[in-house]
Amino acid sequence: MKITFLSPQLNMGGGTKVLAVHADFLASQGHIVTVVSQPHGKPSLFARFKNLFKHRPLPRSYFSNSDVKQHVIDRHRPMISSDLPEADVTIATWWETAEWLDKMDARVGKKIYFIQGHEVWNPIPKERSTKTYRSNLHKIVVSKWLQDVLQAEYGVENTDLVPNAVDKSIFNVVLREKQRVPTLGFLANIAPVKGLDVALQVVKLLNQLHPDLEVIAFGTQPLGSAFVGDMPKNIQFKLLPTASEIKAIYNQCDVWLAPSRSEGFNLTAMEAMACGTPVVSTKTGWPLEAIDDYKNGVLVDIDDVSALVDGVNWVLGLSDAEWKAVSKAAVQATEGVSWEKSAKMFEQVLKKQAGSP
Repeated sequence: MKITFLSPQLNMGGGTKVLAVHADFLASQGHIVTVVSQPHGKPSLFARFKNLFKHRPLPRSYFSNSDVKQHVIDRHRPMISSDLPEADVTIATWWETAEWLDKMDARVGKKIYFIQGHEVWNPIPKERSTKTYRSNLHKIVVSKWLQDVLQAEYGVENTDLVPNAVDKSIFNVVLREKQRVPTLGFLANIAPVKGLDVALQVVKLLNQLHPDLEVIAFGTQPLGSAFVGDMPKNIQFKLLPTASEIKAIYNQCDVWLAPSRSEGFNLTAMEAMACGTPVVSTKTGWPLEAIDDYKNGVLVDIDDVSALVDGVNWVLGLSDAEWKAVSKAAVQATEGVSWEKSAKMFEQVLKKQAGSP
């Protein structure tokens, strides 16, 4: 098949990572794959969502070392049919690209909307983004939570669920005990939907309960001067760590905090659990499917700082033997998942939609 992906600026975010996995796998199976994106430089609406502070987007992306054909259009503008090669299937990967794809002619082939998040938060124009969920584009989602949202809020019944996964050759269990010093980790992303402000409140309250608490955070963007005054001194922040460095971070943590206000999936939660780190998460995305309260982690309501503190404190208060049991249960929640399995599922959906054998 000839397959085209439409993307905003390619970067080191989780959404681009998932896109790269599928594109690389499809190319390895002999399909002709092209990724069409906007140039770096002038911030697009997608970039403004990812970083509300002035900051030039980083040119590095998960496609930097990919053999997949890439085409960057001439400037920041809506894509049109003539920007794209003829294809059997063309896939939108963000609400703006779904708007563009919906208006394109038949030369782009079957139109598919790959949905990795419920994109309704500021500065996204909600009236426009929600309209894309009601479009006639066939929809693929990455979590049951998203599938349920589309059905309940938009009446979309016919979706394909292709869950994300982790690379078990990287994110796997290293047998260990609880840390001698209580250690918490979280993903630091300044987009309001990711709940960095919530994470910082949780850390401040935990510091009162655990004066020796160590905190490790990582992210793909500098945190910005707006958070400098609010940043507790015991937080170590690592910018753009490699996959092996991220694994090492998970292995240094007794517990992983996931305070997002919305998550289409939450790859870091799955990676942490695959490494044996219990997760305390808000009720959104994949954690809703994976976390069994007070057995392999804790689920709490969105923006409930007190409940997040209680959940983390429960994990930190476990004996070494109890923590090991919870850690083992966290790993078990990720058993059976693999990128190869997910990528094959994605390929089968494309074949079915394109009418290809």
